[in-house]
Amino acid sequence: MQQINREQSRKYAFDWRDEPLLRVKPGESFEIETYDASTGYFKSPADKSDPSIRPGYDRRPPLSNPIGGPVWLEGAERGDTLVVSLEEIVVDEYSWIAIGPGRGPLGDSTRWPDLSGEYTTKIFRHSAGPSGTMRDGTLHFNDRISWPITPFIGTLGVAPDREVKTSLDGQGEWGGNLDIRDVAAGNRIYLPVFHSGALFYLGDAHASQGDTEFTGNAAETKSTVRLSLDLIKGRTVPWMRIEKPQSVVSVYASRPLETAVEKAIENLMAWLVQDYGFTPRDAYCMMSVCPDLRVNVYQMCKIPNLSFVAGAEIPRKYLASGA
Repeated sequence: MQQINREQSRKYAFDWRDEPLLRVKPGESFEIETYDASTGYFKSPADKSDPSIRPGYDRRPPLSNPIGGPVWLEGAERGDTLVVSLEEIVVDEYSWIAIGPGRGPLGDSTRWPDLSGEYTTKIFRHSAGPSGTMRDGTLHFNDRISWPITPFIGTLGVAPDREVKTSLDGQGEWGGNLDIRDVAAGNRIYLPVFHSGALFYLGDAHASQGDTEFTGNAAETKSTVRLSLDLIKGRTVPWMRIEKPQSVVSVYASRPLETAVEKAIENLMAWLVQDYGFTPRDAYCMMSVCPDLRVNVYQMCKIPNLSFVAGAEIPRKYLASGA
């Protein structure tokens, strides 16, 4: 099986000028080993997020959120849709979160000065599950609290049309740093293609995350990801779409949050009309009356240049009755 190893997964931009690290055929499984968001810097509570000592933080924007790629998909052309099938995500033996002065919405808090007065790093131990791996393991928040590891990929996408976007704050219809917990094993991700070969990148695994990623970090970790790429020829999507076994999700990122929510819902309506036989009128009404419609706020971090990420989700059981 072809693989991009961890030392190769140290790029910090989605750049159409990059030479492909792998060339794959549609449906061919391959692996990408990823670094955590700090490129391995955080190993213990002694490693602080102080930008004056953190490697790569003398650059603007900082060298954070490394990705592996690009991967060239045979036959992909501008105007196609890339289908990313995530087969397995196995995380490392630990994950981390870092808070402190100027980080996140409470990085300057006067109500809780211990959040803004010094840099704090927490390391979360992982233990293996029934498979003997971290694929179904447990994250230990402390000696009393733990929960199942729920790994997902925080940053993935294709090279944008004409721009070069950083892996730290780049976001768009092409993907980017979106931190969507539904970008998980067993799900399919749909992205528009802008260049021959698609030029796909992936990195920034999380062992778990709550809605909004409130502090600006989740349980950041290294991983090994097995996946495959496929194509829908001659057809494109307006923004990232996600197919889960029991539901579909339309994604959008913008500021303010209500714009991201509105556009995610509009794009979900378009999906219902184009693929599932709904009339525009019925799709519009479904967005208000369906009791199982959900709006997920995946990422709402107070980080400069980073938009808020929303997903409009509806169960598949309603889609067959659209026509």
